[in-house]
Amino acid sequence: MKPWLIFGAGNGVGRHLAAIALKQNRPVTALIRNVQQAEELSAVGVNVIHGDACDRESIEKAIAQAGENLVVFSTIGGGNADHYGNMAIIDALEQAQISRMLLVTSIGCGESWKSLSARAKSLFGQSVRHKSLAESYLQTSTLDFTIIRPGGLTDQSGTGHCKRYQAEIHGMVSREDVANQLAQMAEDEQTYYQIYALVDPELKPHWN
Repeated sequence: MKPWLIFGAGNGVGRHLAAIALKQNRPVTALIRNVQQAEELSAVGVNVIHGDACDRESIEKAIAQAGENLVVFSTIGGGNADHYGNMAIIDALEQAQISRMLLVTSIGCGESWKSLSARAKSLFGQSVRHKSLAESYLQTSTLDFTIIRPGGLTDQSGTGHCKRYQAEIHGMVSREDVANQLAQMAEDEQTYYQIYALVDPELKPHWN
């Protein structure tokens, strides 16, 4: 069973991923900056490394302590994390000769930018642009990558109806369902070098 290393496990999709790993009795390591989140994860059995995902030394420490033959997930976001944090993770993984990485960005990144409404671009366009830069950096790396672009994220329980799309799509999806999809794709070689949008067709967007 391959160990997982999660960047962004403090909350949201990353937290759900950590819970899945624990349920599977899978070794799981998380790089966590927030002290309270670190204590909570450590208490339930996650190997927690205190540090910042934008700090190269912290990233290298997490990689070194996570085990061999890793599957790495990045769900980080906000501020410099969207771009520079993910770039630093990619660089460190290449240096450590770790090959598998799954990156969570958002619908609207890359070629799907044109599908965003003017309102969406004004609200979170800067973050989407930074995530797009991270996607490009990953795509030009040596890593066996999968890029996941969720729709609008909700905290409701997963429905199990989330679907993967490789065409223009908009909608909502629960963070729990995104984590479940990531877990399914973790070692699936058919998902290597692919980009998927994730949407639950049964969830109605709150802006409708």
